[in-house]
Order: sequence, then structure tokens, then C-alpha cells
Amino acid sequence: MMNVNTSLSGMYTAQARLDVAANNIANLSTDGFTRKEVVQADLPEGGTKVADIRNAAQSGNNLEADMVEQIKARNTYMTNLSVFKSNNDMLMGTIIDISA
Repeated sequence: MMNVNTSLSGMYTAQARLDVAANNIANLSTDGFTRKEVVQADLPEGGTKVADIRNAAQSGNNLEADMVEQIKARNTYMTNLSVFKSNNDMLMGTIIDISA
């Protein structure tokens, strides 16, 4: 069984990506606002983390990129949640087998 921290780290990182993209969209018309982007990094034990939230390489608004980022972040979150649930189900099955 995989370490649950791997899928949890993926969910946390996906949530950060979703939050940043939503903030970018919410501030489309804010004067002086600079879009942000999440920089991810792999963890040595597996999983991922938010390494940095920095100003986007592309200046100006980019609604299309932020909408796509929200979709990607949501899909990543849901995939990691599915892995987390499957791991939990396997663990519960093992505990039930041991106690039977």
C-alpha cells in the first residue's frame, strides 16, 4: 500500500493551484494586479509540494489559462482523492481481516 501522505500532498497542492487560479480570475479587472502561478516540487519520499507562488511569466490577464488551470487542478485533486479512498478501503479491509 502506498503512503497516504503521497495522495494528501497531491490534494494540498491541487487546492493551492485552484486557489491561485481563482484569485487570478477574481482580480481580472483589478488595477495593478499581477497574475500568480504555483510552482510544484517533487518530495523525495513521494508526492508533491508547493515550492513557490510567484508572479506569472506572462504579464497581463489570461482568463483562458486560469480556467484551464482550474480544470486541471480539480481533476488532479479528484484523482488523488480517489487514490486516498482506495488506500483507506484497502487498509480497512486489512484491519478487518486481522481482527477476524
